[in-house]
Amino acid sequence: MASLLEPKTQSPNIYISEEWSHAADSIVYDVVTSPPPIALICGAKNCGKTTFSRYLLNILLQRYKKVAYLDTDVGQPEFTPPGFVSLTVVDKLTSDLTIPCLKTPERCFFFGDVSSKRDPTAYLKAIFTLYDYYRQDHCLFNKNENPAKTELPLVINTPGWVKGVGYDILVDMLKCITPTHVVKINISAASKNLPAGRFWLDEDYDGMVSLIEINSARQDSYNRSVLVQKDAQLLRDLRIMAYFRQCFPSDLDITTIKELAHALACHPPYEVPVSSIKIRHLHCRVPSSEIFYSLNAAIVGLAISSEDSENLPLCVGLGIVRSIDTFKGLLYVITPVPHSSLEKVDIFLQGFIQIPTCLLQVQGCISPYMSANVFSSS
Repeated sequence: MASLLEPKTQSPNIYISEEWSHAADSIVYDVVTSPPPIALICGAKNCGKTTFSRYLLNILLQRYKKVAYLDTDVGQPEFTPPGFVSLTVVDKLTSDLTIPCLKTPERCFFFGDVSSKRDPTAYLKAIFTLYDYYRQDHCLFNKNENPAKTELPLVINTPGWVKGVGYDILVDMLKCITPTHVVKINISAASKNLPAGRFWLDEDYDGMVSLIEINSARQDSYNRSVLVQKDAQLLRDLRIMAYFRQCFPSDLDITTIKELAHALACHPPYEVPVSSIKIRHLHCRVPSSEIFYSLNAAIVGLAISSEDSENLPLCVGLGIVRSIDTFKGLLYVITPVPHSSLEKVDIFLQGFIQIPTCLLQVQGCISPYMSANVFSSS
């Protein structure tokens, strides 16, 4: 795998069916501008949820100047590296629906895994905290006090785990958020689809919600809606590499994995005193004697303590712990996060997001956590 920017096999051309177009238009134009729509997109893995979400964003931006995007898919998020749940405010159209792009979220939490199955409770807590933030900052406010502030529509992208515990998580999400519109994408293999109708509602529910059921735009030779096959691990690795590519100026010629590996190996890391941070392991317990071993060559979430977010530390990005000097009590960390944000970081969160193996297997390249040239973060 030589290219840093894209997988070997190109993504299939995006086809927006008339059914998808009508669904998006009904969300955007069949409601008054205030309150704006809250649309949740759900369905089986690889049925087209992310593509429809991107398309819906573009249609919403034709009517609203900004749109909020709540990404709950920790395995294949839209605007962040894997492992995050995030709220991003989007103000520009997506020109190519096949290409994901990194954006800085307005607020995000590092869950530290590519699936919610290790800790559904923590996963839902992070999502509900972000939704509460959206309600307070972008939906509910006194216009007399701040007339310049406008309400934002919200698009919610969900993971494709819709069976067993994954189904229960989705139902909890739907009941808490109570979206105005739910878009359910189906494929021809009925066993993989969510139940028919408003499956998440109790019989005595009398609220208003618009359920829109559409078929996957990807079809086989018999015109049956099918799943789009993806190499999930490859896509996650590419997203992580694209994220750390931001450590370098955009005009620097780094387009291959080998070039990125060499650049990271030569990049001077931040010098972080162990005494200045707390180390928190997500989803597992690590003996105190093994903490440094677990951190070495690990990807960590760089977080800030917060008393206003249900005790969830706000995350500002990711870092690679390049090496550890136990005698000096120092961690050496590579990150593209701006220095102004790093000054507030006081927690390292370690989960199960790992450095892509291909970055560590480049011949003739020292691993990106073995350099001795460092500079102080102070």
